[in-house]
Amino acid sequence: MKSIDTLRFGGQDVLPLIEGGKGVSVSTGVSAGHWAAAGGIGTISAVNADSYDQDGHPVPQVYHGRTRRERQQELIRYAIDGGIAQAKIAHEISGGRGRINVNILWEMGGAEEVIIGILEGAPGLVHGVTCGAGMPYRLSEIAVRFGIPYYPIVSSGRAFNALWRRAYSKAPELLGGVVYEDPWRAGGHNGLSNTENPFSPEDPYPRVLELRRVMRNYGLGETPIIMAGGVWHLEDWQDWIGNPELGPIVFQFGTRPLLTQESPIPDAWKRRLLTLKEGDVYLNRFSPTGFYSSAVRNSFMQDLCGRSERQVPYSQESGGGYEASYGVGARKREVFVPAADRPRIAEWEAAGFTEALRTPDDTLVFVTPESAREILADQTACMGCLSQCRFSNWMQREPYTNGQKADPRSFCIQKTLQTISHIPPGADEDNVVDHNLMFGGTNAWRFGTDPFYANGFVPTVSQLVERILTGR
Repeated sequence: MKSIDTLRFGGQDVLPLIEGGKGVSVSTGVSAGHWAAAGGIGTISAVNADSYDQDGHPVPQVYHGRTRRERQQELIRYAIDGGIAQAKIAHEISGGRGRINVNILWEMGGAEEVIIGILEGAPGLVHGVTCGAGMPYRLSEIAVRFGIPYYPIVSSGRAFNALWRRAYSKAPELLGGVVYEDPWRAGGHNGLSNTENPFSPEDPYPRVLELRRVMRNYGLGETPIIMAGGVWHLEDWQDWIGNPELGPIVFQFGTRPLLTQESPIPDAWKRRLLTLKEGDVYLNRFSPTGFYSSAVRNSFMQDLCGRSERQVPYSQESGGGYEASYGVGARKREVFVPAADRPRIAEWEAAGFTEALRTPDDTLVFVTPESAREILADQTACMGCLSQCRFSNWMQREPYTNGQKADPRSFCIQKTLQTISHIPPGADEDNVVDHNLMFGGTNAWRFGTDPFYANGFVPTVSQLVERILTGR
């Protein structure tokens, strides 16, 4: 394999290997600190990270506000406290080696308040800010305010061009790198555009080459591009390393650090990773963000698929193909559905899916009474974890609603991610993991075929980085 050279990030020469940020309580100060100690760039997630009480126990993120806006303010406070706590942990573990970045989702509720609060509360402990999930125009302003590099996440040269022209051209000296996140292969939320086919992955090379072309137009030929999504073995990327056509390239690993001894995910999740088969991780459109996302096909995802499959259009008035009367809700308010759908509805009801919930698209989805109660309770308990949420119809600005019906085909992402990462003692871990959201890159099936993990071997972060450097 071609050797890889160190690159300078945040004032220090480091390995061009980055630990990708991963949501609620998954990219922690422990994992990031050990990645930095191994000579790379560790990433802590600022998405509702854990803070701790005086005995070292995670502080439960319980919400007491009467309104969604009040609960969002509580969420922001939790996120700031947690981000500061994780930055301190990462700094202590790294011992000054490597670099520590913090990752924030631009479409997270209160994103600017959170990242500013963390940087104010952990001065000198964070060496860069990575940001995606939307178009983070104000990211460069925040970087200038604190004098640290910024790393926007994009999925095309066109997206970076828009960011540069609108904002980043005013702070080119702090642009530490540009993350190209492959919209078909990366775990979590992905940046597929409306013109791109989610079921037809494109080769990343020409897309990254186009990104470099755009960057060179702005004098950014030596600014690193960070390849994220689908990176497993470096030998798979031989043509990228030292390629003058692409310029400086760094590799980000998001999925592989899930399976390390320092990874905080539950053991049941780690065991599940070792059993995945190709195709078990796939893109879906259920996220309340409206973005496509990549997750493990478990019982949680199968339930969401089932909801959308048990769906029929309806009308408030009879006519135009809507002739069959149907009563919705406890009061059996009359609506009309296509006569051809009436037998399907009868089959669903006979199977226990007796509750019809309205969607913003004038359809009805059929769920069990238990599921209906859970959906409505979760919608009511919304704490504004996103800037806007189709599941609960929350929007961060007044009047704090998007004006649409809440969408029962989606789910409370905050609840499921907190549940899977904080399994209470005594609970059936395998059952909890199977019935909650498990983000992962589409290459996660390779855990089961890579000889490095033979016989269930779980490496330390240091061992993983050493293995990555071999190229195999």
